[in-house]
Amino acid sequence: MILVLIVFLGGVLTILSPCILPVLPFVFTRSEGRFLTNGLPMLGGLAITFAGVATLAAVGGAWAVRLNQYGRVLALVLLTAFAATLLSRRLADALSRPFVALGNRLIQGSGEAPSHGMSPRPGIASSILLGVATGLLWAPCAGPILGLLLTGAALSGPTARTTLLLFAYAAGAATSLAVAILAGGRVFGALKRSLGTGEWVRRALGVAVLVAVAGIALGWDSSVLARLSQSGTNRLEEALLAHTGSLASAPGAGAGASAGAPGASPDPGAGGRPMSLPIEGEFPSLAGATQWLNSPPLTRESLRGKVVLVDFWTYSCINCLRSLPYIKQWYERYKDHGLIVIGVHAPEFAFEKDPDNVRKAVAELGIPYPVALDDDYAIWRGFDNHYWPAHYFIDTAGHIRAHHFGEGEYGESERIIRELLTEDGFADLPPSGAAVVAAAGIEAAPDMDHVQSAETYIGYRRAAGFDSPGGFVPDRPKSYTAPESLRLNRWALSGTWTDDPEKAVLNAAPGKIVFRFSARDLHLVLGPGGSKPIRFRVLLDGAAPGPNHGVDADEQGNGVVRDQRLYQLIRQQAPGGEHTFSIEFLDGGVEAYSFTFG
Repeated sequence: MILVLIVFLGGVLTILSPCILPVLPFVFTRSEGRFLTNGLPMLGGLAITFAGVATLAAVGGAWAVRLNQYGRVLALVLLTAFAATLLSRRLADALSRPFVALGNRLIQGSGEAPSHGMSPRPGIASSILLGVATGLLWAPCAGPILGLLLTGAALSGPTARTTLLLFAYAAGAATSLAVAILAGGRVFGALKRSLGTGEWVRRALGVAVLVAVAGIALGWDSSVLARLSQSGTNRLEEALLAHTGSLASAPGAGAGASAGAPGASPDPGAGGRPMSLPIEGEFPSLAGATQWLNSPPLTRESLRGKVVLVDFWTYSCINCLRSLPYIKQWYERYKDHGLIVIGVHAPEFAFEKDPDNVRKAVAELGIPYPVALDDDYAIWRGFDNHYWPAHYFIDTAGHIRAHHFGEGEYGESERIIRELLTEDGFADLPPSGAAVVAAAGIEAAPDMDHVQSAETYIGYRRAAGFDSPGGFVPDRPKSYTAPESLRLNRWALSGTWTDDPEKAVLNAAPGKIVFRFSARDLHLVLGPGGSKPIRFRVLLDGAAPGPNHGVDADEQGNGVVRDQRLYQLIRQQAPGGEHTFSIEFLDGGVEAYSFTFG
C-alpha cells in the first residue's frame, strides 16, 4: 500500500508538468456539467486507458507500438470531431441526431413519451469516450517515479501489479485534473455570467481542443513541452522517493543515488549494539536459474547450515559494479567462516542474456563466487525483487533475515553478515573492514555531492529528456539533428538512427549523441551490433577531455566499442557545474542503451 501511495502522489505531481498542458482543454470541456456524470467518467476513462496502454507499451513488442499508433490516430479523429461540435451548434445537432433518434425509439418502446425537440446533453458514455481518447494520447513526461514504473513493467511482464501501479499513477494525475475541472467550472460559470452567454466560452474551448489535437499530432507534446525544465517536478519526486526509501534504489532511477556513503559500523563481536533481525520470509527456490557459473547448480536445501548472501546484479549496471568490491571482500573474508555468496545475474538488456557475455564479464570483474543466470527472472520473482543491486541476507535455517537495496551502507551490511554468523556458532571472525575497500576505475565509489543527472534510457520505451526536433520515430530509420544548445539533463541524436524500445542503432556513420549533464562520471552502455569494432571520439564542452577522460577513452577522447557493456567515458578531476558531453561514432552499427552518472 505504501508503494501504491507513493506512485499515486507521483501522479498528482504531474499537474506541475508542462506535458499536462495538451490534456487540459479536453478536461475543461467536462467542467460545465455535473462532475459525477461528466468529469468523473472522463477521468476514469483516461486513467484506465493510460494504465492499459502503458502496460502494453512497456512489455509488448512492435505489435503493441503499432496498435497504440492506430489508437492514437483514432483518438485524434474523435477529438477533432468533438472540437467541431464545440465550434458549431448546428454540427453538434447533426452529429448527435442519430443518437437522439435511437434514444427516442428506446423511450417509445418503454411506453414513455419522447421529449421531441430536446437538445442532446453530454452523458456518461460520451464522457467515458472522451476519457478513453485522451488516455490514448496522454504522454506524461517521464519523471523518476514513472521511469521506475515502466522499468519494473518491462521486467515483471503484464502482471496485475504492473497495471495496478500504472493505474495508481494515472489516478493521481486524474485527481489533480479533477481539481482543475471543479475550478474550471467556476471560472467558466463566471465568464458566462459576465458575458451573458456561454457560446463564446464553448467556441473558445473548441479552438483550444483543436490546438491541442494539432500539437499532439505534430509531436509538440514530446518535442517542445518535454524540453521545458522539469527540474522542479523531478526534485519533488526524487525527494518523495528519498524520504520514503521505497523506490529510491529501483532500476531505472540510478540505484545508488540516495544510498549513504560507505562506512564502517560496529558489529556484535566488536562491542557494537546487538541487532534484532526479524524473519522477513523464506529462502525461495533457485531452480529457475538457466545456468550456473563458478559452481555446479546450488539448491536452497544444500545451503542449509550456511549463511547466504544473495546479490541481484547485472553486469551493465553501474550501481551493481560499484557494489562488487565490497561483496568480493565479504566473500574472501568470511567464506571460511560459513558464508556463501551467490550472485544472481538478472539481465536488464537483451544482450545480458547471452551466457558468453556474462561469463566474460564475470572473468574480467574477478568474481570468484557462484553466479546464477536468471534470464527468465524466475529467482527474481521468487524473491519478489524489484531492484539492482539488491542484497538478501539468509540465515542457516533458510530464513531471510534482512535486505538492502542500492549502493551504500556497506558497514551495516557487513554487520548483518557477522551477526548471522555469530548467532549460529561461527566464532573467531576476522575484523570487519568495509571502510577500507579499495576500488578503482568503474568500480570506484561515486561522488554523490556533485550528481545532478539521473540514469537516462535511449530506447523509446523508457526515454526521457530527448530534444532532437520531431521526437522519436519508433522502429524506423530517421535522420535526427541535435539542437545548438541543451538544457541540463536533455540529450539528442544526430545522424541516421533507428530507435527501438531499448536502444538506438546507428544506421550509417557518422552519428553523434549529445548530453548536457552535471556529475563527476559519465557512463554509456554500448554495443558494437556485430563482430566489427566501432571507433568513437568523446568531447567535453567541445574539446578533448584531456585528464577528464574515463577508463574507456584516452586523453584525446578516442576509444573503441568492442563488447556489449558499460563504458566509462568521463571522470572529471574537478567535478562541479554543467557540461556538454558528445560522442561521435566513426563507424555504423553501434548500439546505445543508457547513460548513468556518478
